[in-house]
Amino acid sequence: MRVVSGTQKGKILKAVPGSSTRPTTDKVKEAIFNIIGPYFEGGLGLDLFAGSGGLGIEALSRGAEKVIFVDRDGKAIQTIHDNVKICELEDQSEIFRNDAERALKAIVKRELAFEFIFLDPPYKKQQLLKLLERIHEEELLVSEGTIVCEHSSDIELPSIVGNLVQRKYERYGVIAITIYGIDK
Repeated sequence: MRVVSGTQKGKILKAVPGSSTRPTTDKVKEAIFNIIGPYFEGGLGLDLFAGSGGLGIEALSRGAEKVIFVDRDGKAIQTIHDNVKICELEDQSEIFRNDAERALKAIVKRELAFEFIFLDPPYKKQQLLKLLERIHEEELLVSEGTIVCEHSSDIELPSIVGNLVQRKYERYGVIAITIYGIDK
């Protein structure tokens, strides 16, 4: 697992020990950023269910200003800290051990809105629709923002969730990517 492009291109990232997380493959990561970028001029990102932090780190490497990483697993949090340090991105990162619901409540209290939101929950506990509804209700995405949902290819997400509209759907074997933006 490595950083695919940008200022940190080629840096090798640690994987979370054990089998509790499933890192996004380099191929899928590259495809995601080719769709939503490939490079950015600033912007705030949220990597919910961050695992090793690979998606958020890739966004930072490609020009995002700051990323908030959230995962509830202690091993994942340690791995994110390690990977952020490897890439010398500590100043651009906030890392929190929390579950998704509590993290979103804390974000609402801080009155934050994001240019990029990465949602990659465990496939067995698919909760993407509920999270998308919450993001819409709490207006957590800026008007030009993007939400990237990584999920099992047997999950079909709706084309519209509130003001969020599906912009793209791609399948990579057993993995699928659904991308949302705000309807204008």
